[in-house]
Amino acid sequence: MIKIDLKDRRILYQLDLNARQSLTQIGKKVGLPKNVVSYRIDKLKEKGIIKKFYTNIDSYKLGYISFRFYINYQYTTPEIEKEISTYFINNDNIWQVISIKGKYDLGVTIWVKDTNSFYSFWKETMDKYGDYFTDLTFSACIQSLDYRHSYLLPEEYRISDRKLFEITGGGTIIEIDKTDLKILNNIAENCRMPLKEIANRTGVSSSTISNKIRKLVKIGIIQGFRTDMDIEKLGYRHFKIDIYLREHKQRYKIIDYLKPNPNLVHIGTSSGVSDLELEFHVENANQLYQIMNDLVAKFPNAIKNYKHYIIQQIHKLRYMPSI
Repeated sequence: MIKIDLKDRRILYQLDLNARQSLTQIGKKVGLPKNVVSYRIDKLKEKGIIKKFYTNIDSYKLGYISFRFYINYQYTTPEIEKEISTYFINNDNIWQVISIKGKYDLGVTIWVKDTNSFYSFWKETMDKYGDYFTDLTFSACIQSLDYRHSYLLPEEYRISDRKLFEITGGGTIIEIDKTDLKILNNIAENCRMPLKEIANRTGVSSSTISNKIRKLVKIGIIQGFRTDMDIEKLGYRHFKIDIYLREHKQRYKIIDYLKPNPNLVHIGTSSGVSDLELEFHVENANQLYQIMNDLVAKFPNAIKNYKHYIIQQIHKLRYMPSI
């Protein structure tokens, strides 16, 4: 665990609110000069606390659908497991690759245009590595709700800052041009890329880039600009909870009850796994148990049971296919 002071936490909090904010804007909000903010961000990168700045993109609106699968290994070595995870990481359509401790070994989420595309990918995957897989679990991703990392400032955060990023399938596909796609491709894994650099890469002016980014935000393709942090270095663990409901109609009441919790970072909806998927960043397992005990006590007849596991490492996080 790396100790950071309140000023660093405030900077991280502002970067989580909007990672494309200028250093001057962040400085005004945290009470530091621009050059000091820049120095502190560089130090947070050097310490490995800040891993990257990414754009939260709703690729459903670009015409994609998403499937997720969990893998349990058999007959593997550390070298083979590394090869398998690298295979998924290097695939242009993969959204997320995570190592898990507990229920599964590896979780992978992919963007595809249709089920035939997914089958082609899966057939190739099984031909290469199927002998190492057992107990495969598949689901179609329906909705992803991401919440601010309010736990960074437990005494200062505002409820209004809990505003979520929502990625939901089944809506209207939005047509965008090739320049829009190039912009998204460039900022998908570096949302703080300067306008001038994006302009050089796309062949249009900086003002055009700025206007197009604003439009992509307005129409909901860009949901936000965020910071990927190594939370373990800050003393937190990443837990995922799969909840199975006895009374499914209580689902939305449970969600509304949980939303203000500053440690809640994600609510997922999928077909094929559980009735409700929750993710928390907490200091230890006891804190998680307290949250879940409180939830069960609040909704004693609604929750049948739940299972939890630890997300050990996020190897890849990219909210759109690589172009």
